[in-house]
Amino acid sequence: MIRIVFSLTFFLCSFVFQAQISSKYNISFENAIHHEATINATFTNLKAAEAEFAMSRSSPGRYALHEFAKNVYNVKVTDGKGNELIATRPDPYSWRVKGHDGTIHVSYTLFANHGDGTYAQIDETHAHLNLPATFIYVPELEEQEIEVTFDVREDLDWKVATQLKHHHDNTYYAKDFQYFMDSPVEVADFRKRSFMVKDQKIIFALHDDAASEEQLDAYFQKVKKVVLEQIQVFGELPSFDYGEYIFLACYMPNATGDGMEHRNSTSIPSSRSLSKGGLELNIGTVAHEFFHIWNVERLRPKSLEPFDFSRANVSGDLWFAEGFTSYYDDLSLVRSGIMSQEKYIEGLTRTFNYVWTSPGRQYFTPIEMSYQAPFVDAARSVDDTNRENTFISYYSYGSMLGLALDLSLREKNLNLDDYMTIVWKAYGRTEIPYTVEDLHQSLNTYAGREFGDHFFNNYIFKSGMPDYQQLLKLVGVTLVTKNDIDFGASVRNQRIVNNPKIGSSAYKAGFQKGDKIHKIGEIALDGNVSINSVLSTFKAGVEITVIYERFGSQNERMLTVATDVSYDLKLMEENSKELDKKIKDNRRSWLNSKI
Repeated sequence: MIRIVFSLTFFLCSFVFQAQISSKYNISFENAIHHEATINATFTNLKAAEAEFAMSRSSPGRYALHEFAKNVYNVKVTDGKGNELIATRPDPYSWRVKGHDGTIHVSYTLFANHGDGTYAQIDETHAHLNLPATFIYVPELEEQEIEVTFDVREDLDWKVATQLKHHHDNTYYAKDFQYFMDSPVEVADFRKRSFMVKDQKIIFALHDDAASEEQLDAYFQKVKKVVLEQIQVFGELPSFDYGEYIFLACYMPNATGDGMEHRNSTSIPSSRSLSKGGLELNIGTVAHEFFHIWNVERLRPKSLEPFDFSRANVSGDLWFAEGFTSYYDDLSLVRSGIMSQEKYIEGLTRTFNYVWTSPGRQYFTPIEMSYQAPFVDAARSVDDTNRENTFISYYSYGSMLGLALDLSLREKNLNLDDYMTIVWKAYGRTEIPYTVEDLHQSLNTYAGREFGDHFFNNYIFKSGMPDYQQLLKLVGVTLVTKNDIDFGASVRNQRIVNNPKIGSSAYKAGFQKGDKIHKIGEIALDGNVSINSVLSTFKAGVEITVIYERFGSQNERMLTVATDVSYDLKLMEENSKELDKKIKDNRRSWLNSKI
């Protein structure tokens, strides 16, 4: 009797589980050598008389349109009894069918050969899948459950790695469309390492045919250090939906370098094997993407929730979501001992110069820079732009604002870690999407209204530059402003390769991208000469003749030699007289491990 009751209970539970699944997929890779997958999808419980299915136009973590339907063909549709249905195309990314019986079967071929965090790549090394670029979906069924079976290439020893819930064999489950589309998959002959943080498992899955076991072990120790160091910022891990978080590391020569955060995983492809520089150079992406499990995935802008797969997704909060994450990626590397303090300051110097010498601040605030994401975040266009003069990456801009806020708070014996924890507890742990005003008021609560209003009113709602010289001095870093001779445009093989910087000597003289410089004064240029080194032989303010070629004709213009502002950041030496005990303590508090 007990056995009968148990069997009946199991049957009923299985029936209920299966009855809730309205979208089922099977994907196979017989023609992987030509980058094709065969996908069969079954959609049930359809209520609309005219069923619609579509390909996504955007992808979680990316903000531009990508039009994934361009790589879908050989589409065939039948009803639940196998009767052929005619599909019409109301637009380039969707299909509609009438006359179904509540069920439709759709088969199609997918071409995929771009292995980054946005697209998919299929060949005989792997099936690297971003699901919006892979699977059609039925908008009517978005709230219902999904099942997918991967028909892996056993002849290639393929296995499946994903945050999707494992159901049985190579079949996986998602509670709804949003979770399904947010779940990248690596199907390959990969290797795994893992460790536990309390009752949750952190898994590192590596597809890297050239790396040795020793290199994987050494790299995994770095990954572990990053994870444990970043936990210290917030004091806890999020609760992963199925008790696991997985890094999907594809370090293969056919992959494209990228990083893409997801709720319980990250896709981190790179063309660098651990054996060919990746052991040192790939860890920064790990640090950036893991920090996103707090900042973006759960501490989430209201403007991105829910994510809309039918259009570009716009947010004014990326200076915080991406920028503050960028601040913490290298900071966690230096705190964990993976990066030296000197190397960290070198990286800060490059980003500092990029942000604070850009003309872009006169056009857009950090919030408005965030609005540019659909035009720049892996977006493709053929027309020229003037982004050299009008745009500053919200990653870089936000990271510099994170630095400024951290050091400004430390001036008050506070710190950014504690502010992030306050925001996490209010909006991240609770998963209540935030607005920029929520961030503003949280800072007012933590550091005082005067401080919070000053920071947001001057540096977020406007494009002001904080007093970094004073702030950096508090942690034993000197900031020196330099004025060096500068042309104002990059020149390679004598040709100007970007739009001249507004206000520079090249801009004022009327030079354009594409011009070829032949002669400066009496000095003839060749392909190996730096234009700034030539200009540095003249004094600032001197007017000289420049011979150049444009549209096949030789011309001459007058150029006034000019300087441009740049910055240099240096760590004060440990034995420096300026480095007193308080400054040393401030630096340790800022850069040393929190473990």
